Amino acid sequence: MKRLVLSIGIVVGLGFATGRAVAQDHAAATTLKECGACHMAFPPQLLPARSWKKIMTGLSDHFGENADLAEPARAEITAYLVAHAADAPGTANGRLFLRGVDPSAVPLRITQMPFWKAAHSEVPAREFKSAQVKSAANCLACHRSGGGGEGREGGENE
Repeated sequence: MKRLVLSIGIVVGLGFATGRAVAQDHAAATTLKECGACHMAFPPQLLPARSWKKIMTGLSDHFGENADLAEPARAEITAYLVAHAADAPGTANGRLFLRGVDPSAVPLRITQMPFWKAAHSEVPAREFKSAQVKSAANCLACHRSGGGGEGREGGENE
């Protein structure tokens, strides 16, 4: 279990840091800027392409918020997310993130993915609702460096 969590932490931490062509660097920066303005910009390999497409076509009701973007930015971010999604060719650890996901399913929340549930199975549900964390989607509350849970109350590393 600890190896799985560490692997996921490394991938999450490096999700936007690897070298890419200039266009992809710009798309990654646009994604960080636009998505990161409201929440952590989740690494694209955490969901399949079909999920990112659905999320990006429904920005007017993005989990209860209006997150509409101007078309050039929306298209650029969508292309970036799809190109680096869990099921995109060459995506590091993509098969790991998709393990247990029905090929016809379109998961919209990373916290509903089997890999996420397995990695967080030992975390009591009350911790996700604590004043410090607030939500299971608030990864940075516990994984401040994208790694081993340095921010978790009590200082335990996974």
